[in-house]
Amino acid sequence: MSVLATIDWVVIALYFTIILGIAWWVIRQGNDTSEEFFLAGRNLGWFVIGASIFASNIGSEHIVGLAGAGATSGVAMAHYELHAWCLLVLGWILAPFYMRSNIYTMPEFLEKRFSPTARWVLSVISLVAYVLTKIAVGIFAGGVVFAVLLPEMSFMGLDSFWIGSILVIILTGIYTILGGLKAVAYTEAIQTVILIFGSLMVTIYGLQALGGWDELKSIAGTEMFNLWKPLVPAGIEGTWAPVKTGTQMAWYFNGNYPWLGMLFCAPIIGLWYWCTDQYIVQRMLGAPNLTEARRGTIAASFFKLLPVFIFIIPGIICYALAVSGKNQEIAQTLLDGNGKLITANAQQVFPLLVAKILPSGIRGIVVAGLLAALMSSLAGVFNACSTLFTMDLYPKFSTNVSEKNLVRIGRIATGVMVVIGLLWIPVIKGSRGLYDYLQSVQGYLAPPIFVVFFFGIFNKRMNAKGAMAALLVGFAMGLFRLAIDTPVTLTEGFHYEEGTFFWIINNIFFQYYSLLIFLVSAAAMLIVSYRTEAPNPEQIQGLTLGTVSAEQKAETKATYQTIDYVFSGLVIVLILAAYLYFQG
Repeated sequence: MSVLATIDWVVIALYFTIILGIAWWVIRQGNDTSEEFFLAGRNLGWFVIGASIFASNIGSEHIVGLAGAGATSGVAMAHYELHAWCLLVLGWILAPFYMRSNIYTMPEFLEKRFSPTARWVLSVISLVAYVLTKIAVGIFAGGVVFAVLLPEMSFMGLDSFWIGSILVIILTGIYTILGGLKAVAYTEAIQTVILIFGSLMVTIYGLQALGGWDELKSIAGTEMFNLWKPLVPAGIEGTWAPVKTGTQMAWYFNGNYPWLGMLFCAPIIGLWYWCTDQYIVQRMLGAPNLTEARRGTIAASFFKLLPVFIFIIPGIICYALAVSGKNQEIAQTLLDGNGKLITANAQQVFPLLVAKILPSGIRGIVVAGLLAALMSSLAGVFNACSTLFTMDLYPKFSTNVSEKNLVRIGRIATGVMVVIGLLWIPVIKGSRGLYDYLQSVQGYLAPPIFVVFFFGIFNKRMNAKGAMAALLVGFAMGLFRLAIDTPVTLTEGFHYEEGTFFWIINNIFFQYYSLLIFLVSAAAMLIVSYRTEAPNPEQIQGLTLGTVSAEQKAETKATYQTIDYVFSGLVIVLILAAYLYFQG
């Protein structure tokens, strides 16, 4: 039986009518050139850029996964969300290099900085990463939402989970193919407003059902609101070892997030994602100039602070409603016979709150925003995949590079990746949790990409051979860990014999393994670069910090305005305030 009332369906229908109307209006303006289709004609304003970055980021892994992480681990995951400062690094430090290069893709920047081979390798790595994370996880989360909100739906033997997954794919695919980045960006701006409003309603109504903020902290316990104190459960001895062994576990944040790993690994993943990932940076590349690009990233950094309060806190609220017995329906879903949280069911936390706490009408707004956010996240990654394959890979294998043919091939490639993403759903369903899965996979793939971009921009001595060494070695190490982890994740009851090499690799906390990949990749790039010839100064002119001309520096400085400094400083103040508040 559907939990949605008639008024909810009316609200949802009205919302999607508005969204489709905006998309149709954008489509009618035409997407005849590659620049219009992939970069919205480089004419996006700062608010649209900021909202589009936020909406693309806030998809499945946040709406479903981050709320689930809040229920299981409290505010520990806020560390990732408080990396809004990474967007300031993008806007103030990296944007001048990207905008000056007039690029379509991040791999294209590596070609200009290093070599065509570096571009090809990063394109392949990025496409693999999107299949393993964003596409598969987005589809899975759409299925979770449908399974909770429309549990009785079935069609030709398929339950609501699979129906929801398939519908999300079809609707998003059509939406992306017809509209390009411009349609995606403008609809995402509207979706951001609706999603924030709806999610705030979830937090407000959840607190009302629970009895207020003080009651929440009393029921959940201060440890759920502690960002700083490493926690070790009763009966388990704390150790600094990177591998869980019997009754010993590394000092950690609620099970899977060791302190040292969070301190050093999380910023690497954050800077890779916000500053070098095509999925995010492509929106900024759609800006007409550096000023709009920077302001778009500043706006996005403000939006990025909100998930702590609109996703993590609702997750803790849902947990508190269950363990306190104040909502028996939620308790029956989330708790086992001993009153303990069922980790596998934590992914249902956010849609459960929507179904059980919100009044009719408000529920419709939240569900519309929820489904639209899932679709916008997938639309963003489909567009990014299409851009990467069309602009970076296909021209290497065919001479037929007319713009019409490029777009057609990109659409076919996107369809293939969607099918592969569907095949990965069982892997994600069996993992420790949606957000855990995403962060661990990103932790394996991010370090070498971070190294080549940041080392390449900040050190003019880095060359193409060093970049290739870092990419290939780092990517191989990441795929090796994924190959070791997958059987354990996919096959119930499968495990490696304790003490064996594979067991050690599988049981190293993913943050520590990510740090190992970073150190090896960095060493490979530095050693190979300094033991081989220096890059051609003319090739890297304006692409590294040490080769920016006086004229280029003056052009960049001319875009600085006081208001940009003020709001960037405010973001930093808000981040520090959050860290000071969440001390248990």
